[in-house]
Amino acid sequence: MEIQLADLSVPRDADALISLLDAYANDPMGGGAPLSPDVKARLPGDLAARETCLVLLARLDGVPAGTAVCFEGYSTFAAAPLMNLHDFVVAPAFRGKGIARALLERVVHEARHRGCCKVTLEVLANNHRARGIYERAGFAGYELDPAAGQALFLQKKL
Repeated sequence: MEIQLADLSVPRDADALISLLDAYANDPMGGGAPLSPDVKARLPGDLAARETCLVLLARLDGVPAGTAVCFEGYSTFAAAPLMNLHDFVVAPAFRGKGIARALLERVVHEARHRGCCKVTLEVLANNHRARGIYERAGFAGYELDPAAGQALFLQKKL
């Protein structure tokens, strides 16, 4: 297995990313609909233009097997950068081969290298397989005070 920082100006990496993200988007855990042609065309260049974006690609025997798309943010409470794991995909044919664990370890390594205080992510409540992987890697629910409860992820589409 090889895990590398993606160079999205290289067609091989850009194509691998789009293929993996499109497969994830088609899965019920990714929304159950393919990426639009417009998104597929724009995404590699848009991500490459964002200085705070980190894209990792995992390949097994040269075949794209997984990806992690991360964005650096900032923790005001720690006065330090943080890394948000925004998209995390292991292609179905490659699950159970340690790719998720290796990708998560590399995300944490890259975050530490950049001086981040933590890595954050979101996961659907009923995605038990992914939740188990994250929990085994040391991720847990976020709370400031147990009496206030865990943080919730919300969105407002624009």
